[in-house]
Amino acid sequence: MSDPAGPTALPDSRYDIAIVGAGIVGLATALRLQADGGLRVVVVEAEPGPARHQTGHNSGVIHSGLYYAPGSAKAVGCVEGRRRLLDFCDRNEIRYELCGKLVIATSDDELPRLDELERRGRANGLRGLQRLPGERIAEFEPHAVGLAALHVPETGIVDYTQVAHAYARRFQELGGELRLGTRVVGVRRRSGSTVVETDAGTVEARSLINCAGLQSDRVARLAGARPRLRIVPFRGDYFDLAANRRPLLRGLIYPVPDPRFPFLGVHLTRRIDGSVEAGPNAVLALHRHGYAGELGLRDAASALLYPGTWVLGLKYWRIAASEFLRAGSPERFARALARFVPEITAADLEPGGCGIRAQALSHGGRLLDDFAIERSPGALHVLNAPSPAATASLAIAERIVERAHDELGLLTPGVQPRRAG
Repeated sequence: MSDPAGPTALPDSRYDIAIVGAGIVGLATALRLQADGGLRVVVVEAEPGPARHQTGHNSGVIHSGLYYAPGSAKAVGCVEGRRRLLDFCDRNEIRYELCGKLVIATSDDELPRLDELERRGRANGLRGLQRLPGERIAEFEPHAVGLAALHVPETGIVDYTQVAHAYARRFQELGGELRLGTRVVGVRRRSGSTVVETDAGTVEARSLINCAGLQSDRVARLAGARPRLRIVPFRGDYFDLAANRRPLLRGLIYPVPDPRFPFLGVHLTRRIDGSVEAGPNAVLALHRHGYAGELGLRDAASALLYPGTWVLGLKYWRIAASEFLRAGSPERFARALARFVPEITAADLEPGGCGIRAQALSHGGRLLDDFAIERSPGALHVLNAPSPAATASLAIAERIVERAHDELGLLTPGVQPRRAG
């Protein structure tokens, strides 16, 4: 897949809005702004192509909205965002599949949590949601077992890298500019404008929107913000199910999540290319881009010297130790998966990929599991965009643009919006 490439602008070009970060949220926001017309929008991205970090390393799940408190921003954004995402995929010939998933309770203490998930799903308007007794699980997943389950038919799979590239192409077709391989090194205000200093020159804009994901807190500080959180990266490793064992899964199988954590636990995900992922675990990463387990001194110091990391670690050290021991261990992964698919053994698992989550952590050690957007002069900073950010990207973009209009005076009055897709 080739990377979108836009025209190269002069270093002193002036824009209405500069967006830092060409992940799926940054590109969706850029597309939404450009579709309004009348604005000059530029996206600045450090990597040589879009979707190189969180967007390009996730498992490709189209979330339904099952998990989120009814009426919350995440619930509304996920349900509306899923609808818009599927419409965009249809109009841009991007393949997806609504394969459905089972959330399976395997112990008595999980049954009340399954009840709560069912309540939330129905309150959020999920269609076709079914509560299943244990004996009916095999109707949907013949190799799965459990005490009870929820079948969620609106859950699906897609390639989010492909979606992000399509956002980028459409953004450029509408006249937007995408500057790849351009790393931000400074941000300053000058005469009512924001000057973004990069390793490839300067970009001057009326306002800035920071969608830098794993680097969002650092970009915010460059722009003069004092975020009340820090990005602490968590690494999630996956195993792949051997090709001859893929028939063990029809759709997706998830455990009942532990409400104390924003992580969903080890699960089985069929991907749009037919492969099946098992994972992820969740362990502290010592490099924000350390997909091969690298140590980054700056990133390690940022995480390990932050008081919130120690508060979190002391509170949940047993779970952290369990996650660490499971990392890279097919035997431990297989035992976790065998709770709901007993036929899976360590021999069925092959080394897979990994992702690094930009987890926002408060100074007091609280894991933020909702969107966090802060403001500095002339800028908005998207400091936390957790799952279902990919599913909800077009809805999140709408929210960001509304805030930009209200707080930055961004949009041109009287301009009729064009269709974003």
